[in-house]
Amino acid sequence: MDSGATAWILTSSALVLLMTPGLAFFYGGMVRAKNILAMLLKNYIAMGVITIVWTLVGGSLAFGHLIGGDPMTISDTIILGNLDYFGLRGIADGASIVGGIPNSAFLMFQLMFAIITPALIVGAVAERMKFGAWTLFIIVWSIVVYVPLTTAVWGGGYMAELGALDFAGGLVVHINAGVAALVLAIMIGPRLGYGSRAMRPHSLPLTMLGAGLLWFGWFGFNAGSALAADQAAADAFMATQVAAGTAATAWLLVEKLVNGHTTTLGFASGAVAGLVAITPAAGFVDPFGALVIGLAAGAICFYALKIKSTFNFDDSLDVVAVHLVGGVVGSLLVGVLAVGGVGGGEQFGIQLISVLIAIVFTGVLTFVIATIIDRTIGLRADEDDEQQGLDLRLHNEQGYVLTE
Repeated sequence: MDSGATAWILTSSALVLLMTPGLAFFYGGMVRAKNILAMLLKNYIAMGVITIVWTLVGGSLAFGHLIGGDPMTISDTIILGNLDYFGLRGIADGASIVGGIPNSAFLMFQLMFAIITPALIVGAVAERMKFGAWTLFIIVWSIVVYVPLTTAVWGGGYMAELGALDFAGGLVVHINAGVAALVLAIMIGPRLGYGSRAMRPHSLPLTMLGAGLLWFGWFGFNAGSALAADQAAADAFMATQVAAGTAATAWLLVEKLVNGHTTTLGFASGAVAGLVAITPAAGFVDPFGALVIGLAAGAICFYALKIKSTFNFDDSLDVVAVHLVGGVVGSLLVGVLAVGGVGGGEQFGIQLISVLIAIVFTGVLTFVIATIIDRTIGLRADEDDEQQGLDLRLHNEQGYVLTE
C-alpha cells in the first residue's frame, strides 16, 4: 500500500465531508429566519442516512464488481455492481479497487460524494418540503439514481466505455443533482407568496461562511479525485483555485454591468459556479483552460438565473442555474479544453451525449420516485406549517429567539 496516497485520500475524505456543513450554511443563510434549522437539518440528515445506505448496499452496488463477483451486464457492459459486499463486509480481503489504496479508504472517499450529492438538491425545494418526505426521497434516490450513475461513469460502466470524461463529478454529482432539483421544484410548486412578496436571505454572513467552507473542502473534492498525491492532484488543485477565483470575479463584473452593483451573494454564487464547472475538468485542463472555464461559468450561470423566471418555477436557492448549468458548462468545455491530445471535436461529441444521457436518466427516475412519495405520504408541508415556518412546526425549535 502507498502510505502517501492513502493519507491524501483520507484527508480528502474529511475535506469533502466538511462541504456538507458548508453547504448547509450556504443554503441556510439564504432562507428566511423561520426556516434556518429546517434547512440545516435537511443537509445534515444526509450525513446520517446516506452513510447507512452506502454501508449496507450503496458501496457494494457501485463498486463491488471491481473487488470481485459477477456484475449485472448488458452486452458485457456493466450497469450495476453487486451485493457481494453487503454491509461492506470483506472489502479488505478483496483486490484493491485502486492500486496502492485500501478499499476502505476509497469507499470512504466515495461515500462523501454520495452524501453531498443529494444534499445539493434541497436548495430547490427550500422552505416547503416535509422533512420525512425529504429523508425518504434521498434514501431511495441515492440507491436508484446516484449509485447506477456512479457505476456508469466511475465504475467501468457504459459511460466510461463511451469515453466520457468526468474527473470529479460534473455528471455524477452536479448535473445529477441539478436535474433532480429541477424536477422536484416543478413538482412541488412555488413557495406561498412567491412572485408577490420579497423572500430575501436572512443572513448573508452565514452564506459567505458556507461558501468559504465549500471552497476549502472542494480541494479534497477535486484534487482528491486523482486518488494519489501526485502531479494530477497538484494540477487539479491549481485548476480548482483558478476556476473558482475567476468565476467569482466574472460574476461580479457581469452583475455590475447588468444590475449596477456588486453583491456578496454574487461573489459566493460565482465562486460555487466556478467550482462546479471545473469539477469534471480539474484533472484534464491546464491553468489557462481552468481560467476559461471559470470565465464561462461566472457569466453563463449568472444569466442562467433568468431560467426560473422565464419558465416560472421556484428554484428557491438557484440549484439549477449554478449546479445544472455549471455542470453542463464544465462537462462540455472539458471536451474542448482537455490537454494531452484528449480534447477535440470527437471528445466534445462524447461529452454532449453523456450530458444528455445523464439528464434523461436522472429526470425520468426522479419524477417516478417523487410521484410515488407524493401520492403516499406527500411531498409538501401543510400551508399553516409553511406560513409559520418549518422550524417551529416540524421541529419544535427556533434558530433565533430575540425576546423571551
